[in-house]
Amino acid sequence: MKKKAKIYRLQNLRKVVTRLRDDLNNPTKPIHLVLLYAYNRTGKTRLSMEFKDAGKRKNRGTADTLYFNAYTEDLFTWENDHQNDVARHLRVNTTSRFFRSHALSALEPKIDEYLKRYADFEFDFKYEDVREGEESFSRPTAVHFYKGEQVNIKVSRGEQNLLIWCVFMAICERVLSDPASFQSIKYLYIDDPISSLDDNNAIAVACDLAKLLRSGASRKDQNGNHSPIKIVFSLHHSLFFNVMCNEIGRAREGEAKVSHKRYFLHHPNGDGAYTLRATDDTPFFHHVASLAELQMAAAPGTGKLYTFHFNALRSIMEKTASFFGHDDLSFCLNALDNEEDRALYNRALNLLSHGKYAIHEPTDMGEDNTQLFRRILSDFTTKFQFDLPDILAAAPAAPAPIQPPATGATA
Repeated sequence: MKKKAKIYRLQNLRKVVTRLRDDLNNPTKPIHLVLLYAYNRTGKTRLSMEFKDAGKRKNRGTADTLYFNAYTEDLFTWENDHQNDVARHLRVNTTSRFFRSHALSALEPKIDEYLKRYADFEFDFKYEDVREGEESFSRPTAVHFYKGEQVNIKVSRGEQNLLIWCVFMAICERVLSDPASFQSIKYLYIDDPISSLDDNNAIAVACDLAKLLRSGASRKDQNGNHSPIKIVFSLHHSLFFNVMCNEIGRAREGEAKVSHKRYFLHHPNGDGAYTLRATDDTPFFHHVASLAELQMAAAPGTGKLYTFHFNALRSIMEKTASFFGHDDLSFCLNALDNEEDRALYNRALNLLSHGKYAIHEPTDMGEDNTQLFRRILSDFTTKFQFDLPDILAAAPAAPAPIQPPATGATA
């Protein structure tokens, strides 16, 4: 019999942090890495900051965590030079102590090495010398981009984020290779590093990151003693999550094994308690959890539907079709008995899961579309059988399911 996955119910983000740090420092079975999957708007960024703050509280103000999250990306802002339309560049927040702690001038070759794997443009940091009391240091003020003879070029948001990510990767390498200079850093916390990236770059970044994390598991201190750095990695991108699970779980000859845990972080009601569900045996558990969330959102009287829920329902139906070996969601629609409904549902899912109905622009679903959404969801969950997660025990029960047509398997 398959062992039931463990679920932790935690009152707030501080309790989640305690759980994660306890996992990483378990005296009988310590682990190197926690992989954390969570939807957007669950609170991943706030969790990463709470993790960092917990270390500062424990160490009397000294940070024990090097982190990457939305705050890291916000250290860089784009300047279009509207007045002259010439000196377009990425402006660096010169007040941040981040750039005082990490001398980017020495890291530029490594940043360039990483960037060349993902992009075909080049960069140039600009610096100014700063003196504070008895100390002086060189501080980056801007990044200019060029490609061949084209200078000060405009780069996309994805390319901009790639450069910032490469800066962080180069810093991580320095922390891992020179622990004597970074003795206070015991943890890496990486949150959603691939915003605005296409799938090809997502896979490339995941593979490079997995390699870096494996080196963290085998790190030694300045005396040659085994001193692995502990890592939490949280994300919402299912492809990235799957690649990381595969890369970290695969044994590599000559490299230390990365002992790790995988969790699905869930915030069932949008406020209050959180749940952590171990997903070591089911890395794609979140798709089933998505369906249970849709049922909660569609519940009359207690739920709240937004137009982006059509995106989520379409995604689940596509994954269900793929599970049964079919190319698109028409497989799920063709399983329905009523031909009129099949045509109506197909038009609705194609129209209402694009454009202005994106999750980044949440809009209340109108009454007509609400009733249509509930019909599609009800017919879909009636025709296909799902084992819904018990972390959503408060969700309304699905309509009584029946076996899908002549497949011999369940979704």
